[in-house]
Amino acid sequence: MSTSPTPLHPVSLVGAGPGAADLLTVRALQRLQQADVVLYDLLVSPEILALLPKNCERICVGKRSSRHTLPQAEINRLIVAQARLGRRVVRLKGGDPFIFGRGGEEMQELAAAGIPCEVVPAVTAAMGAAAASGIPLTHRDHAQMVSFVTGHRRMDDGAAKLDWIRLLNAESTLVIYMGLGEATRIAAELMEHGEHAADTPMAIVSSATTPQQHIVHTTLGELPQALQDERLVSPALLIIGSVTTLHEELYPLIVQAQAMRPAGSTSE
Repeated sequence: MSTSPTPLHPVSLVGAGPGAADLLTVRALQRLQQADVVLYDLLVSPEILALLPKNCERICVGKRSSRHTLPQAEINRLIVAQARLGRRVVRLKGGDPFIFGRGGEEMQELAAAGIPCEVVPAVTAAMGAAAASGIPLTHRDHAQMVSFVTGHRRMDDGAAKLDWIRLLNAESTLVIYMGLGEATRIAAELMEHGEHAADTPMAIVSSATTPQQHIVHTTLGELPQALQDERLVSPALLIIGSVTTLHEELYPLIVQAQAMRPAGSTSE
């Protein structure tokens, strides 16, 4: 007697956003509440994981810059295997799946396996850090362009330098993901090989949008000393450019607005 094949549910690649649970999209929350199993990154906050159903299986695949519980290929295989069991699978990622989240690679794996998949976009880490720290990424008086790059180099490419530095305009805003571990090197190469002077202002925003948010202001030339003086942890973004000087003027308005909100109305 033949048996019917196990029906497949679409896999959802869901962006968890920059950290605060109340910055999840409505669709993201719906997918989490419908999930049978969630494969999540270390960058996903405990507040977001607390929203999962009690009967939902949670699998930590532990991706963080320079720290991987599972290799990407194994994560891809695990997503496919869970989907083939007929489960509602959510792959939950910090930030947005399609901005340095390797969501495209996971989607290609699902396509090869013939498994339907959707992407639920999120507030990106860069947008969340900018909004929470009073640093507009573009501004008519400061920058008409913004570049998102990753400071985490592939270990198998043999590259001696971060060659994208040569392509950057010092009058634009530069946002570097996964760059905390390479921050000193990035600053040195921006000054040596790019168009950035040592007095170029910059900020490091750690744990953006969460109660642990920490903002450090410095310059490219003073960055090594700032890293020694401050205890910064990932996730952290480097924001480089004159827009970071607006933090002093704009951030107090954000703090004031948060203080005026009723208790419990925000995750801050």
